[in-house]
Amino acid sequence: MSFEYVIKDSLGIHARPAGLVVAEAKKYQSAVTVEAKGKKADAKRIFAVMSLGVKCGDTVIVTCEGADAEAAYVGMKAVIESNL
Repeated sequence: MSFEYVIKDSLGIHARPAGLVVAEAKKYQSAVTVEAKGKKADAKRIFAVMSLGVKCGDTVIVTCEGADAEAAYVGMKAVIESNL
């Protein structure tokens, strides 16, 4: 399961929202990845997420795969839409 989201935060994915994304991703057994600009990152690793260099206006694709993918999808979508 995956969804696309256009980043609206003027600073892009910086430390605070990246921390929130990682904390949410760690709640699930499923593999959660964030993809932007042709690069993928494990959403459970803060430096991986920040290394994508996502800026305001960039589109990210979040993919959830595994046993609790549906719950991960709902949780990740909520965190990203309310913080980014």
